[in-house]
Amino acid sequence: MTASLLTRPHATAPVRASRPRRRLTPGRPIPFGAALGPLLLLAAWAAGSATGWLDPRTVSAPWTVLTTAGDLIADGRLQDNLAVSAQRAGLGLAFGTVIGTLLALVAGLSRWGEAILDGPIQIKRAIPALALIPLLILWLGIGEQMKVTTITLGVLVPVYIHTHNGLRSIDSRYVELGDSLRLSRAVFLRRIVLPGALPGFLLGMRFAVVGAWLALVVVEQINSTSGIGYMMDLARQYGQTDVIIVGLVLYGLLGLLSDGLVRLVQRRTLSWRRTLAD
Repeated sequence: MTASLLTRPHATAPVRASRPRRRLTPGRPIPFGAALGPLLLLAAWAAGSATGWLDPRTVSAPWTVLTTAGDLIADGRLQDNLAVSAQRAGLGLAFGTVIGTLLALVAGLSRWGEAILDGPIQIKRAIPALALIPLLILWLGIGEQMKVTTITLGVLVPVYIHTHNGLRSIDSRYVELGDSLRLSRAVFLRRIVLPGALPGFLLGMRFAVVGAWLALVVVEQINSTSGIGYMMDLARQYGQTDVIIVGLVLYGLLGLLSDGLVRLVQRRTLSWRRTLAD
């Protein structure tokens, strides 16, 4: 009995096939994935209008909005108002970006600059730019200067906050390396400071372009005679829901396209970084 057990080959436990390890990354990018959400929203809107779930007096159908947009383009109203709105948003975005970046550089590279500038800007951050409109009207009137200033204030804060954070997040070893190589101030700014602050600056720009369009929506409905917001406010007085939705869709497309443009620049400029999105 014992000999037979000794001479019998030992039974081996069955080997289980190892399961492939699940990757922790989100996966490969989906082709045209950025358009998937808006297309699903459009499909839900069309389905709700076709089935009668959405009252056309409250929310016009997509095909009605499309027809109205064609009529507005045919008589030139949409192009004229869009040009005025784009000019206001562009000026406010340009002024806010330049001012916010310069203030971030001063506060990020100087302790005195940070002590003087950071506190007031943080206070402004807690006060929405739109809450300052009554005061800006008293100071600047209801003309273009007030509108562009409001947009500038809505852009300045996110550009400053994220650029300043990017400057403060630069690895101190790079600064020590610059000191050891005896880099001049100009070379230090060009080779270390600006590349280190660029990710924060581009992130701030994504918030800034959205802030510009949000501020534009409000200021164009305050005693304006042109612009997409004026067109929407005029349509409200006459109960033209389709024209209002044309304006909303246009604002949404402008915001989506401008954010996509900043993301494209971000992807091209920061191609050296490997992130979870890659």
